[in-house]
Amino acid sequence: MEKFVERTLLYDFYGELLTERQRQIYTSVVLEDYSLSEVAEDLGISRQSVHDMIRRCDRTLQEYEDKLHLVERFLNIRRQVQKIRSLAEESHAADIAAISSEILEEL
Repeated sequence: MEKFVERTLLYDFYGELLTERQRQIYTSVVLEDYSLSEVAEDLGISRQSVHDMIRRCDRTLQEYEDKLHLVERFLNIRRQVQKIRSLAEESHAADIAAISSEILEEL
């Protein structure tokens, strides 16, 4: 999985478990693509501190996933529903295809 997508999914599932400061720095650097220097300057901290915080957050989010497996389950369900949708489209089962599409949109 692409690193950005993986980080985004981990943050979507577990981001609320980070502190406000961690969320602020992580979203600025990882999700909004600010440079470490820009974030460091805005917050009045060193670039190294920002870098360390991002690494710590990545590690923390991955530890949550290693214990809870929510992202893994989400991706498995998504793949299964996509397969259902594909099979339904092949057999022209419009209702099944519509329902699976709705589920995929919610995921």
